[in-house]
Amino acid sequence: MNREETDIAALRQNYTRGGIDREDLLPDPIAQFRIWMEESVAAGLLEPNAMSLATVSADGLPSIRTVLLKGLDERGFRFFTNYRSQKGRDLAETGNAAVSFLWKELERQVNIQGRVRKISREESELYFRSRPYASQIGAWVSEVQSGEIPSRCYLEEREDLLRTQFPEDSVVPLPEFWGGYLLEPVSLEFWQGRESRLHDRLRYQKASDGLWKVARLSS
Repeated sequence: MNREETDIAALRQNYTRGGIDREDLLPDPIAQFRIWMEESVAAGLLEPNAMSLATVSADGLPSIRTVLLKGLDERGFRFFTNYRSQKGRDLAETGNAAVSFLWKELERQVNIQGRVRKISREESELYFRSRPYASQIGAWVSEVQSGEIPSRCYLEEREDLLRTQFPEDSVVPLPEFWGGYLLEPVSLEFWQGRESRLHDRLRYQKASDGLWKVARLSS
């Protein structure tokens, strides 16, 4: 091995911040998630609402990327993106997804599985109006997110054109190819790092009666 190369296998972190017991958790996993999110915000973490979103295509090919959580209520987790993107196509084909939040400074993860559907156009419009002008224009720039483009200049030229078409003092319309999704969870796992890799893993699973059952998982 080259001396300048990092020995990845030797990288190791011991987790010592504490643990979680079944009795520590609220009956409602959404309420429990909200507490952990608020604690990550209070800790000053960088973009604590960042989540890894995993989807799978109709032919079984998985893909993953980072998106931002932009809404949370009793129904589930909301995020916004280009409907023509790879994730948009995957969700149209299968309707299933998983997301993972990593708050490494707190030695915590939350892993969520569920069904995903588009939210109403009215909800998407409301969020779009709250975005900064540059972000509204940015949504228009990539009509097919993840699609191949000839150069960086292509994006910059489109941005200039759209800024002329939709001046800053005008109302930028919501693109028909852009909007929100709601992930309705069926499983949420709360993970707290522990010493010796004997991590605490407590999973909420939605039963057929709609109630949440909690089980401890082996590390």
